[in-house]
Amino acid sequence: MEIDLQPYFDRYEKLVAQADRVFEKVKTEYPDEVRCQTGCSDCCHALFDLTLIEALYLNHYFLKNLEGEKREKILSKANTADRAIYKIKRQAYRDSQSGKNENQIFEELANVRVRCPLLNDDARCELYARRPITCRLYGVPTAIGGKGHTCGLSAFKPGEPYPTVNLDLIQRQLFEISKDLVRDIKSRFSGLGGILVPLSMAILTDYDEIYLGIRNPPDPKDSPGRS
Repeated sequence: MEIDLQPYFDRYEKLVAQADRVFEKVKTEYPDEVRCQTGCSDCCHALFDLTLIEALYLNHYFLKNLEGEKREKILSKANTADRAIYKIKRQAYRDSQSGKNENQIFEELANVRVRCPLLNDDARCELYARRPITCRLYGVPTAIGGKGHTCGLSAFKPGEPYPTVNLDLIQRQLFEISKDLVRDIKSRFSGLGGILVPLSMAILTDYDEIYLGIRNPPDPKDSPGRS
C-alpha cells in the first residue's frame, strides 16, 4: 500500500506557517525581549516530544535531505540522545510513583538539557527549514496547561503581560491531523494518532507499513529453515 502523506503534510505546514507568523509578530513588537539570533542554540537542548504527524514529517525530510556520513553521524547522536531521554523519563516516572509533587517533576524536566542530534558542530540545525513547531516558537512567551513559559535567555519580565502562544491549542490541532491520518490509512493501531515521541526517536524510527499498522509483521513460522 502506497501511503500519500502529502495532504497531511500540507495541513501540518499550514500550522507551521501560522507559528512562524506569530513568532515574527511578537519579535517585531518586542525586539528587545526576543533574543533569538544566528548561533544561539538554547532551544536545541530543550526536552520536548513530537506528535505522529511531526515525527513523520521530520523523518521524511531527514531521509530525503541527509545521506551518507552526515546521516550516520546524526543517527549515532540520536541513539545517544534517546538513551539519555529514556533514563530521564524513567526517573520522572519513578518520582511520580513515589508520590513526588507533579509540578515539581515538570519543573525539573523543563530544566533538563539534552543536545538535539540535528545540531551540528557549528551550532546550526541540519534541518532548520523543517524544524518542529516547538523550535519555531521557542524565544517568545508560551503557555502549557495554563502555565506560562519563556526562554531563559529572553528579556521578558516576570509578571508583565505579553502576547502568549497557547501550545495546548496547537497540540490539539497536531493530534487531530495525526488521528485523521491513522483513521484514513485504516491502521489497526487505533491509538497511534495519540503517541508522543522525542525528536531522537522520530529520526531513528522506520515508519513503514508494519509500524503504521496497515500490514502485519511476517509470521516467524514462515521463516526459511523452519519445519
